Amino acid sequence: MPTTTVPARSEIPVEHTWNLTNIYPTPADWEAKLTEVKARLPLSRQFQGRLGEGPDVLAEWLAHFQDLLKDTQRLVMYASLDYSTDTNNQAAAARTAQATTLAATVQAAVSFAEPELMGIGFDVLRAWQQTHPPLAIYAHYFDNLERMSAHVRSAEIEELLGQVEDPFRTAANTHGILTNSEIPFATAHASDASQTFEVTHGALGALLSSPDREVRRTAWESYADGHLAYKNTMANALAAGVKQDVFRARARRYASSLEAALTPPNISTTIFHNLIETFRRNLPTWHRYWRLRRQVLGVQTLYEYDIKAPLTKDKIEVRYPQAVTWICEGMAPLGEEYVDVLRRGALEQRWVDIYPNKGKRLGAFSYGGPGTHPFIMMSYNDDIFSLSTLAHELGHSLHSYYSWRTQPTIYGRYTLFAAEVASNFNQALVRDYLLRTQSDRTFQVAVIEEAMSNFHRYFLIMPTLARFELEVHARTERGEALTATVLNELMADLFAEGYGADLAMDRARTGSTWAQFSTHLYSNFYVYQYATGIAGANALAQGVLAGKEDAVERYLDFLHAGGSRYPLDALQHAGVDLTTPAPVDAAFAVLADYVDRLETLLL
Repeated sequence: MPTTTVPARSEIPVEHTWNLTNIYPTPADWEAKLTEVKARLPLSRQFQGRLGEGPDVLAEWLAHFQDLLKDTQRLVMYASLDYSTDTNNQAAAARTAQATTLAATVQAAVSFAEPELMGIGFDVLRAWQQTHPPLAIYAHYFDNLERMSAHVRSAEIEELLGQVEDPFRTAANTHGILTNSEIPFATAHASDASQTFEVTHGALGALLSSPDREVRRTAWESYADGHLAYKNTMANALAAGVKQDVFRARARRYASSLEAALTPPNISTTIFHNLIETFRRNLPTWHRYWRLRRQVLGVQTLYEYDIKAPLTKDKIEVRYPQAVTWICEGMAPLGEEYVDVLRRGALEQRWVDIYPNKGKRLGAFSYGGPGTHPFIMMSYNDDIFSLSTLAHELGHSLHSYYSWRTQPTIYGRYTLFAAEVASNFNQALVRDYLLRTQSDRTFQVAVIEEAMSNFHRYFLIMPTLARFELEVHARTERGEALTATVLNELMADLFAEGYGADLAMDRARTGSTWAQFSTHLYSNFYVYQYATGIAGANALAQGVLAGKEDAVERYLDFLHAGGSRYPLDALQHAGVDLTTPAPVDAAFAVLADYVDRLETLLL
């Protein structure tokens, strides 16, 4: 029987790949820059003990620090981007290892600075900042340093904490190598056994949205079983990652790992707990959707592999150029400049590595840094889901583009809390545009299906993973062990609450969901921000679509702010207050409206 396979990286046309020569023309140029940055590291030590000599020395140090940070980011960027599209490329893997080692070395080399700045005193620093023009941009940096001063340790301890970051990446790297390179996934097959399908990270989404239930079932089971086969190794890696989080929190004198994650971006732990409580309170909306889906599909029992099953017989095909056109038209409310930058990046400047290939990393992302354009990795599958993913990543990319263009390097990176707002904002505007302009019933259903799939990931899976993350950190803080059995049972229990009685769970396979997130769970309390992000995004999008006064200008101000403001402050200025449960409740209202629309269209 024929098998649908995924092409090797070498088989992908160059015009469908991103242009890494924008960072370095060749790997040899990367090697040369690596050598140069290593040679500059001793210069950092020449500033140690001298930052208090006066504003001129301090300004010189901060300029050196920003240049070093920028160059290190570019080295890491080139290596990791190259590796992410072909995790079987050993040369790229070696460069990635070298770059991450350098980043940790740089962190250790500059670790003396913040303790030394605190020793100068913040009254003195502010006086210098206000009277010495080269220091004018550092007001927010000094304010934030003062706020965080209780968690900055001595120069010796800071150096040690910097040095451990490289070996601490081993757990995440081990998990990532297993899931991205070494797990052999069994093929999926059609119900009539006429065709088999290769299961890969990039192809999984399309397989799970197949109209053939047997394709969906076998693909879903293959993916889960592949991870279950390595569950003990992955559990050991995750347990190590959580222990590292706990170590970092205690080393910096935080009460918990949660507090350690939320304090740097100035987020109250109350926001995290409010999200979880609001999520649990709104779970009946999800249960209602499962009942509708089971009814429309005409199945006696709804399973997890039915969550993305098409609700109509006709497949909506959306080729990449058409997707870009519709995204541009949907984003028109933000103005010609925004749309022009987006269009050129997606079509002319090769920002996007578009299609699946063997060895390509799981998922999609936008990445880059000052001095380059953004880069987007995805696995486009010519469908409405891929269109939305592209819109999402372009939201990140334009956020980065405006931040880098407006802010100095020290503020060029916005927080993770802010990141998911811009991406989901784009999706919200594009969905609204498609629902207003594409009257075909099948197309409308497809748009809403994609929206529900996206909400399922952001407003069910991610809050559930956040609850999981909270519990595994709490258990580790109490000295309890994390085994594969413990992790799988906890994961299954949490999803059972989310799915309710209307969706039949396979506890063993669902319990392995944690193993399928080889990056997210290694970033301390990252995943909850997907839910706050989609809530904030929909609130801001509704303001723009309603023509609210200054809504566009305020949103663009948010994109330009980068890391120069605390994320909650930037979002409040844009028009949404995430310190209250109201935006999360409002996002669930959007979800309920989609269910209403589906009922009207399909029943």
